[in-house]
Parts: sequence; structure tokens; C-alpha cells
Amino acid sequence: MNYEDYIRVVLDFPKKGISFKDISPLLKDSVAFHSAICDLAKLAEEFKPDIICGPESRAFIFGSALAFHMNKGFVMARKSGKLPGVTCQTTYQLEYGTATIAIPQDSFKKGERVLLVDDLMATGGTFKALEDLVKQAGGNPVGAVTLINLKEFEDSCVFKLKCKSLLDL
Repeated sequence: MNYEDYIRVVLDFPKKGISFKDISPLLKDSVAFHSAICDLAKLAEEFKPDIICGPESRAFIFGSALAFHMNKGFVMARKSGKLPGVTCQTTYQLEYGTATIAIPQDSFKKGERVLLVDDLMATGGTFKALEDLVKQAGGNPVGAVTLINLKEFEDSCVFKLKCKSLLDL
């Protein structure tokens, strides 16, 4: 399936100079969404994950659907202050600012193979932050899958684990 047909590009959002990739058309098309989850699962098989982890908020859509499809658990990485109990957290750079995300300290069994999932990879900052959080919580980050990889940021990517995507833009 040509997933590019289901991605709307919105210029100057959320601020001037950003070319936002809107996944809403893909999500509202049942065939495209189902196909994307099935294809992400094929990419994920190589990593042999025990569990899946994704950041707030669009990764919750892909990560939980992928976890369900693969019969795996899903750990939500939330914005700081949104989780109860003891958490691991980290602050990182986005393409247009900074963010702090957290996961419960007891999210993973020691050495558990964790697949990172998000809708899009640009600089890899979010994936790098997730990798750090997973390690803090005792998990073993084994790689990542994403719907979209932004090729324009490949030279500045800070995430070094293998990442597979369905679409390069």
C-alpha cells in the first residue's frame, strides 16, 4: 500500500517553518490503518520484542494496536507529572522545543526486550529519550519501528539503534 497517499502535509504547523505530517487520513481509513499495523508488525518481527513502548500521544495509537496485533504488552511513556508512583524520566530536544517524558519505574522485567514505536522519526530525539528510559527501568531496547521516517534529518539523527519505517519522506 502506498501510505504516502494517506499522509496530509500541513505547512507552518505547529509553528512557522515546520512541515507537519498529519496521520489523521490514514487513521480514519480502516483498510489503510489495518494494513499499516500489519506491515509494522512484519517490520517488528526481526526485533523479537517481549513488550512495546511508545511516547504520548500518537504513538499510543500505533503502539497499542501493534501490541494487540502481536499479542504483546504496551507501556505508555507519558508527559512528566501524568503518571502515579515512582517514575523514570528524561528531558530531550524536539524539532521545535523540548519535552520531558516518564514511565513507571517497574515497567519492565530486567532484560526484557523492548521495541520502541512512534508515528514519525525526525531527529531521533524521542526514540533516544525512550531508549534511555527503558534502560533506566531495567529493559533492553532492541530497536524501533515507525510509520514515517523524515529523510531530511538523517544526518542529525541522535538515535543509533536500528529503526525501520514504512514510509520515507
